[in-house]
Amino acid sequence: MAKQRTSRAQFSSKFGLIAAAAGSAIGLGNIWKFPYITGVYGGAAFLFVYLGFILAIGLPVMLSELIIGRKSRRNAFGAFKKLAPGTPWKYIGSFGVAAAFLILSFYGVVAGWSIKYIFFSLDKTFHSLSPQDISGSFASFIQDPLQPLLFQIIFMLLTGAIVIIGVQKGIERYSKILMPILLVIIIVLDIRAITLPGAGEGLKFLFHPDFSRLSFEGVLSALGHAFFSLSLGMGTLITYGSYVKKDTNLVSTAIQVTAADTLVAILAGIAIFPAVFAFNIQPDKGVGLIFETLPNVFQQMPGGMVFSILFFILLTIAALTSAISILEVVVAYFAEELKMKRNVATVLATALITLLGIICSLSMGIFSDVILFKRNVFDLLDHISANILLPIGGMFIALFIGWKFGKKKVVQEIAEGGSLKGGILNVFMILVKVVAPIAIFIVFLQGLKILDLFTAS
Repeated sequence: MAKQRTSRAQFSSKFGLIAAAAGSAIGLGNIWKFPYITGVYGGAAFLFVYLGFILAIGLPVMLSELIIGRKSRRNAFGAFKKLAPGTPWKYIGSFGVAAAFLILSFYGVVAGWSIKYIFFSLDKTFHSLSPQDISGSFASFIQDPLQPLLFQIIFMLLTGAIVIIGVQKGIERYSKILMPILLVIIIVLDIRAITLPGAGEGLKFLFHPDFSRLSFEGVLSALGHAFFSLSLGMGTLITYGSYVKKDTNLVSTAIQVTAADTLVAILAGIAIFPAVFAFNIQPDKGVGLIFETLPNVFQQMPGGMVFSILFFILLTIAALTSAISILEVVVAYFAEELKMKRNVATVLATALITLLGIICSLSMGIFSDVILFKRNVFDLLDHISANILLPIGGMFIALFIGWKFGKKKVVQEIAEGGSLKGGILNVFMILVKVVAPIAIFIVFLQGLKILDLFTAS
């Protein structure tokens, strides 16, 4: 056993760990989804509720995943098998591995769109186009049978190339390069956005709460996004936690990663809403905000081409740092449970996920008539992973730490490099035993539309 612990890859530095874990949490959810759902549900009121759920639900579950990973020194599946041998708990890890596989298949498709939009920005594709024409251009692109596949494959090759190199030389090294670049780009975009005439209305929308505009559905959406934006429930932080040194302070690590993730989401809102309000565009444009509304904003903005290029580079980097961690979940499972060499595991995982992603991409076009459970393949995989696999995985991770692993072992593991004071420890145990599982179960019910039966008027 000692030999395995010694030979297992580890992050070489605290900064490398924070960069990698923050990169895992910071993805399309921060740059793409957070701004548009904030717009849909009324701005600042949604933001304040979201921040509350981040502290009460997201942070405790993140710390739980890191504890499980470091204590077990195993992948998401093997961690539960080691910590609770001979019990059904190991199957909770399989939910995470399955979720990672499915998520990366369609995540790679959307990331491919962001790469294509860098080229759209470079050749001024949207110059002088009307908003309707820009929307039509986006629809034509995603329905094309070849172009989206090309950029999806490019993105997946980049992801696989980084993961195949290993934890220190691949994941850690490139996270330490990409995360500072991401932060610099988003700050540049923020400075430009807040200096636009009329930008003040956008900042007011984002930071001045009007709770009368926040619906029950908005509260549930804030709860769900607080959980999903941190990449919880899919085994990424269990896997990364297994590469953490024993003297690393897990409490401060979880706080720093959560803070970085939340900061980037807010900075994305600052980059987007002042620009949207400056050009009199409604902030509640939904999923089309990034690929349809923003190109219209950029083409009206002085120097818009430069900022459009920077924005879609930012989106691609955020997607890449997150995709690396998702792929590592599957690769670690293949390597440790199926006894594959890392190179073989990475190539196989990348290839299989890309193939499923191709089907997801084509479901927007030539496979659009293939409908399963009233959804195309892309939407079905998104629904299964986001509304079934992730909530179940996250809920049982909290329950495992609270009821199976227990307070005594939590104290022992956290004592390696850090501590939780008595009062805070008790609050943490209440959150993982009761509050987080109930809240995540509500997200599960909402995702399956079961709550609609009780809230419909």
